[in-house]
Amino acid sequence: MPFVVGYGIAVIGAMIAYQLSKGKTKKRQYIVWRITLMLAISPFLSFTIGLTYAVITENGWAALIMWYIFPVIFVTGLIVLLIGIFQKKEQRKEADL
Repeated sequence: MPFVVGYGIAVIGAMIAYQLSKGKTKKRQYIVWRITLMLAISPFLSFTIGLTYAVITENGWAALIMWYIFPVIFVTGLIVLLIGIFQKKEQRKEADL
């Protein structure tokens, strides 16, 4: 049952992020998706991956892999969030006809 809850919250977070970012600018999409990645997807996905790995290896200590997975996903989301925040506005160049 914890597997279903963890994967479910990660999927629901992704669906909400998709709805919030649909039709928005690229900068807004970066911000929405990375906040969702850091707060909704990263902790629950690392938790369920850790539990899945522990069940497969039949060793409860193997679930501590989540302590390695979570920071990697979180920091990746943080870096891309900062890129999205400090990204300059794109300027379109008009083609000379």
